[in-house]
Amino acid sequence: MNFLLETLQLVVLSIYYNVESFVRLFIPAKKKNVTGEIVLITGSGSGIGRLMALEFASMEVALVLWDISHEGMKETARQAKEAGAKRVHYYLCDCSDRAEVYRVAEQREVGDVSILINNAGIVTGKKFMESPDSLIEKTVEVNTMSHFWTYKAFLPAMTSNNHGHLVSISSSAGLIGVNGLADYCASKFAAVGFAESVALELLSTGKNGVKTTIVCPYFINTGMFDGCGTKWPVLLPILEPNYVAKKIVDAILTDQAFLLLPRTLYILMVHVFFAACVQNYYTFTGT
Repeated sequence: MNFLLETLQLVVLSIYYNVESFVRLFIPAKKKNVTGEIVLITGSGSGIGRLMALEFASMEVALVLWDISHEGMKETARQAKEAGAKRVHYYLCDCSDRAEVYRVAEQREVGDVSILINNAGIVTGKKFMESPDSLIEKTVEVNTMSHFWTYKAFLPAMTSNNHGHLVSISSSAGLIGVNGLADYCASKFAAVGFAESVALELLSTGKNGVKTTIVCPYFINTGMFDGCGTKWPVLLPILEPNYVAKKIVDAILTDQAFLLLPRTLYILMVHVFFAACVQNYYTFTGT
């Protein structure tokens, strides 16, 4: 195909994907059936991780819970079973520890993980110059590097089967810098860039059966951001955990590439609204 035709194709497809993205904001896509899938959620001993597990509990999936809190996971497992989950397995795992991730990932008695949700995260909550070096390193290890290790552990089976779903729970702080959260923002920016790059690698190899979802919510009322307020609560409210968990699971079930919460972020972060064009651009440039 010559350059002129490729350029025309880029323009036409860009318009199409932008219109499609706009329409999907108002018309929900059809949800896929996840019966029989094996869903692994990191950081599932409390908060959003636990709530996502409870959302999946009634969907006839096998739940695999990872956390550093045994009691937290035990409670999540109990609640998940009460909510209808038939198969729940939980393992102690510090996702920032590469060797530990690989070791725990080898415990495959439940089968190959087909939906991986990287949810584990921490925040220092200090100004940059007041943040201890050890906490900065830990923030990057948990919020970013853990994604590298879990992808390395579970992506091979997904690509081999051309079936699976990679979910990265990032933050709106991974799209724009926030005062007092330098290390957290850096770790979340990196997580977004990593997830986008892997998505393009999958596209380049024709593995379109492996879906990806990047989630960027505003501050959530889970305790991680106690003391944080919002100047415009109507436009940017502090989000309730149950609402966020439901929206994330819906995004997974509809193979949504990006989820921003609240919806006003799609306007404030307009470059993400046109995220579908990235794949079109990739195909055009071949990079």
